[in-house]
Amino acid sequence: MTHPTNDDKDAGLLDRRTFFIGTASAIALGTTACGGGSSGSFSPIGGAAAQQSSQQSPGASSGAVAGVDTPATPAPEPAAPEPAVRKIVHPGLLVTEDALQRIRDKLAAKAEPWVGGLNMMLRANTTGLDAKPRPLALVTRGVDGENYGQMVGDMVRALHYALRWKISNDESYAKKAVEFLNAWSSTLTELGGNSNVYLASGLYGNQWANAAELMRTYSGWAKEDVARFQAMLMNVFYPKAHDFLVNHNGSETRKVTHYWANWDLANICAVYAIGVFCDRPDLRAEASNYYKAGRGNGTSAGSVYYVHPGYLGQWQESHRDQGHSTLGISLAGMLCEMAWNQGEDLYGYWNNRLLAGAEYVARTNLTDANGNALFTMPFAPYNGVFGPATAAAGTGSGRPCWELIYNHYVNRKGLSAPWTKAMVDRFRPERVDGGDQPGIGTLLYARDPVAAAKPSGLSAFLNNAKVQLSWWGTAGASQYLVQRAASPNGPFTTLAPVTDPRTYTDDADQGTWYYRIDAVTDAGEIAGADTLRVAVPGELWLHLPLNGDANDASGRGLNAQLKGGTSWGEGRNGGSAVQLDGRSGHVQLPDGAVSALGDFTAAVWVYWDASVVNTRIFDFGSNDVAYISLIPRDGNGKLRFSGSRNQFWNEESVTTDVLPTQRWVHVAVTLSGTVGTLYVDGTQVATADGIWINPFQLGRTTQTWLGRSQYGGDPYFKGRMQDFRIYSGAQDAAFIANLAR
Repeated sequence: MTHPTNDDKDAGLLDRRTFFIGTASAIALGTTACGGGSSGSFSPIGGAAAQQSSQQSPGASSGAVAGVDTPATPAPEPAAPEPAVRKIVHPGLLVTEDALQRIRDKLAAKAEPWVGGLNMMLRANTTGLDAKPRPLALVTRGVDGENYGQMVGDMVRALHYALRWKISNDESYAKKAVEFLNAWSSTLTELGGNSNVYLASGLYGNQWANAAELMRTYSGWAKEDVARFQAMLMNVFYPKAHDFLVNHNGSETRKVTHYWANWDLANICAVYAIGVFCDRPDLRAEASNYYKAGRGNGTSAGSVYYVHPGYLGQWQESHRDQGHSTLGISLAGMLCEMAWNQGEDLYGYWNNRLLAGAEYVARTNLTDANGNALFTMPFAPYNGVFGPATAAAGTGSGRPCWELIYNHYVNRKGLSAPWTKAMVDRFRPERVDGGDQPGIGTLLYARDPVAAAKPSGLSAFLNNAKVQLSWWGTAGASQYLVQRAASPNGPFTTLAPVTDPRTYTDDADQGTWYYRIDAVTDAGEIAGADTLRVAVPGELWLHLPLNGDANDASGRGLNAQLKGGTSWGEGRNGGSAVQLDGRSGHVQLPDGAVSALGDFTAAVWVYWDASVVNTRIFDFGSNDVAYISLIPRDGNGKLRFSGSRNQFWNEESVTTDVLPTQRWVHVAVTLSGTVGTLYVDGTQVATADGIWINPFQLGRTTQTWLGRSQYGGDPYFKGRMQDFRIYSGAQDAAFIANLAR
């Protein structure tokens, strides 16, 4: 196990901010954790949905439906408070009564891999009936004399005793489990140490709650003892887990991404598990909402930093090492399994975003017989507190975290996860882990497969002027047929067969095209769930004339709203333009208005009253961590177009001279692949490569604004705007010049 050396280095210099988790929460990026060694899902996520099957495949919910001019539903639903009516289910954390019955039945039938999974737990020698608990009043981690290992050993024993009782119905194991739970709940009063105390609150608060949850149905565990264990979790573990998610050890306000993803995920898991065991729906909602809508590295968006073609989701710690990357996969999987057992599909959230991350990490860790990496992984440049990175680091981690992921997406939902399956095949049956997570996933999660699903979750958008397609595959498929038609109803022509990764780039001629993916299986061909429409080389996506109202003139119905101090002023060549007062006035576009786009063009006429640093012409995002913005004057006195997935640490930009004031100016920006280009008054003034973040990578933005910044301290735009347009595709110089006339 390793410990951080610089977590607290600058924490004392930072301001703190408190806010409600589940609205504009935060996450952060630390230095290490041990182990160094749907309601929110949607189907089409790019292009425009032309038609969809009336029967959705498992793991995909309906997105936009028929209609050539209807944009797809491209990203996650905004996190909303959990409905109070959703009752807490017991036992309902990592192992349910249904799962236990499956395990009993399989073991009674002497079936593999369950027998092998049980044997892996027994080999750990953690369920001897002569063992005695060794409780402590103060558990420390990360400082001289740390003693947390003593607690971890007893915690693992408590969980294994509970499992042996549940599987065998031998009450002697139930009594031992209660003995260990009671010993700790009557003794432990405090967690201490350096910043590692927040690893203790997360990693162990989660697992203690899981052990206790299994014992809820044991009549021999007295009600007052159950209540005392609940009090221990609420008084010792929860306050630190909650505080970490709110304050991040003092790094919240400025370096929100200071702590690595696994720190946040550990504490999200703890809050969720404690909420279930303690019958606190508000805690359950706190954890779920933070995972969906928080600001930092442990959220769904933060942990899967960037999605490459074929839905390979670059993990936030991939450039760090693979021991921590696989720990993050394990923690995110536990969170999603607990939520699933409570009736919420976090697995499917944002088009199975966790599966994208798992497939990337699994593929990174596949090695040949000599331990050499089998694949060179795609990598989007990453820059943060600990410096820049340009490649995934390491390979070959053997952490037992894959069975849970595989058995949900493949055997429960019928999807394909080839790289996760390869890791399962390599490490089955999974061993007990060293304390950061339970392990033994083969025993706990193995299940018989359901019927194969249709190819689903298709995305289709322009990237570098070509149509880039990605999709989720079908369990058992040997290949996929990429099909294209000039009409939503066909006839479809097969462009190419594809295996894995599931992506295809079509250098299509100019026109409007419809795409579908079919799977080839031993049982025959399975038609894809989605048909998406893409116009080449692009089309008008959104048009706000802003000459008396904020309605969309493109025909897509993406009407905007005027917010704060707005009015109508004099426009160009007569008419009117929206007047923004520089204090609160801004234009709010619909959530997710641009989230189906890869290449894009944004153009607008602006009359800027006075040159002010860090105001915005537009800013598309959901918080100050991930956004695309156009700044008329940045801190260096430049007009700047930027994209970021990691706050200000990794803004990728193209800049030119500051925007003029006191006259109407036409400003346009295009993004083609990773090349951004700025135009002023119809003339190209700057271009730069290396802008990796396009609207698709942001998901369903909830703060899609004209005249307002994602950063609350930045000034609002003061002046007028007129004729704001967004196009799919990067329009050429002649097209931009014509708009500026």
